[in-house]
Amino acid sequence: MRNTTLCYIERGREYLLLHRNKKQHDENKDKWVGIGGKFEEGESPEDCLLREVCEETGLRLTRWRYRAIVTFVSDEWGTEYMHLFTADRWSGELRTDCEEGELAWLDKKELLKKPIWEGDRIFLRLLDTGRPFFSLKLRYRGDRLVEAVLDGEALPL
Repeated sequence: MRNTTLCYIERGREYLLLHRNKKQHDENKDKWVGIGGKFEEGESPEDCLLREVCEETGLRLTRWRYRAIVTFVSDEWGTEYMHLFTADRWSGELRTDCEEGELAWLDKKELLKKPIWEGDRIFLRLLDTGRPFFSLKLRYRGDRLVEAVLDGEALPL
């Protein structure tokens, strides 16, 4: 099992996103995702968040919120515990290059028209409505979402 972080950095009605289009063997290939990555030994969720955001964007977060734990279960990629954050304050200059893909500010509604994981639509809606801290389990077969469970209750697909 892997532990990862994912952060949606907000600027008004926009999120800073990463279009994952540079790595060949990438479970997120060609998808639009928030900023984040895998824990290193000894890191807390916040440690990983701050390091990954700085590495990928050049920004140093100054205000963030821990919003959810998302458990991904995949028949292809194994199980991942993703610690989900939002942030709305930072310092520094946005990097123009990222080895994992292209960074872009996208309107939150435009994001839903881009290639994203089906389960991301669920947690993006929960973030947008201001839901308090939640636990979401998403089970995939290949790229297809086959189960979603929010705080212990199955969601209709």
